[in-house]
Amino acid sequence: MSSQERLTRAYKEAQRIPFDDQSKFILFSDCHRSDNSFADDFASNRNVYFHAMNQYFNDGFTYCELGDGDELWENIFFKTIFEAHKNVYLLLKKFHDSNRYYKIWGNHEMTFRDKDHAEKTLTTYTNTQNDKTEPLFTGIKCHEAIVLVHQESQQELFLTHGHQADFMNYIGWKINRFMVRVLWKPLQIWGISDPTSPAKNYVERIKIELRIKKWIESNNRKITIVGHTHRPSFSYPNEKTTPYFNDGSCVHPRSITGIEIVNGTITLIKWFIDTKENGILRVVREVLEGPTNLKDYK
Repeated sequence: MSSQERLTRAYKEAQRIPFDDQSKFILFSDCHRSDNSFADDFASNRNVYFHAMNQYFNDGFTYCELGDGDELWENIFFKTIFEAHKNVYLLLKKFHDSNRYYKIWGNHEMTFRDKDHAEKTLTTYTNTQNDKTEPLFTGIKCHEAIVLVHQESQQELFLTHGHQADFMNYIGWKINRFMVRVLWKPLQIWGISDPTSPAKNYVERIKIELRIKKWIESNNRKITIVGHTHRPSFSYPNEKTTPYFNDGSCVHPRSITGIEIVNGTITLIKWFIDTKENGILRVVREVLEGPTNLKDYK
């Protein structure tokens, strides 16, 4: 099956989620939440992510995580990750309990394709204070893709991780997982980059983006939002520009990037730690591109 066929299958089998001009979504991907070791790329941005997500929750946003939220290549057990970032997961639980959480699996979470495994792993956790089993993401369903459908215009936004366009990270993911778990995680501690990641392989990253753009052009220029390559991308309404979007990642040096869909608009944003003149640190949201009206994309 080609990358084009894999993307088409993901689109056709995706759950359809209705939205309107009053809806508010925040899209993040590639958090790679890990074990809080030196190899945990998420750890340095954990406080920025937590602050941003807490604000989004209080503001009534729905959270769509576009894959690789959990680093299940470097870690065998999810509970290791949960204990390292418990406050983050309990915040995500608040989104889930209010029906405002959609989880898409990426190449580092391919085991979540198995519904039974995902439920067994994510439904409960052990409270270490009293050794009791507590509910976490009760009844959760992990998706390969979802499609947001505007209730009035029927405009569709196709959301997926994007690794369907990456053969070795979709078909050969077990080989890459073995390499990361056995070889590259120990070397990462010493600053050696993982060559299996398209985020660190410029040539492969370009190829993946071109394959996704080819699919978009072959499918009525459908607005498509992905992650995987870690490179933020925004498209303005233009007949010559492919409506390809990438929310970036949450493991950029000192910042996280994401995409907001708010009141019929789409915006690429960044959250980072800034220093005020008096030396006080604060978490700041910055608009990188947009906002642009979704109705202008035709």
